Amino acid sequence: MQLRDLPNIISVLRLVAVVPVMYLLLRQEYGWALVLFAAAGASDGLDGYLAKRFDWRTRLGGILDPLADKALLVGCFLILGWQGLVPVWLVIAVIVRDLVIVAGAVVYNYRVEAVEAEPLPISKLNTVLQIVLVVMVIMAAGPFRLPEGLIDTMVWACFVTVVVSGAQYVWIWGRKARQRGWREP
Repeated sequence: MQLRDLPNIISVLRLVAVVPVMYLLLRQEYGWALVLFAAAGASDGLDGYLAKRFDWRTRLGGILDPLADKALLVGCFLILGWQGLVPVWLVIAVIVRDLVIVAGAVVYNYRVEAVEAEPLPISKLNTVLQIVLVVMVIMAAGPFRLPEGLIDTMVWACFVTVVVSGAQYVWIWGRKARQRGWREP
């Protein structure tokens, strides 16, 4: 193990943190779930900073980092939806969008060319809104009270960016596939 492996180790730890966060949410221990979710979020910033600052970027890190982020967010959305704290239709939209993007990337990778994906600005906004929504919902379910209507507004903002970013990925990568042509399987 070398120092340059630190961002990947942090991503793996964030992936491991998914289970305790989900457990705490299931037990409705929202204060602790919020603390662990926030620590996972801070670790995401730290591993990204280290990878970029010291040029410790790796192909594995390019997979682990978004995988850890998605696992944490989707896990939280599933449990918060099951508890009735987030609308089920939003949970479905978030999961369908991610499945479409992953399936499209896999098909593109094997039938067109290697995927060198960089998140779109609207996708980054969507991730931020999903994180803020999860934090707000956990806060409101647990130790904090939020102004009336704030969560509903964030739910709709999140939904709009889910739809727009998903459609944008399909449009951009579909166009690239048509331009470059399909390889034989």
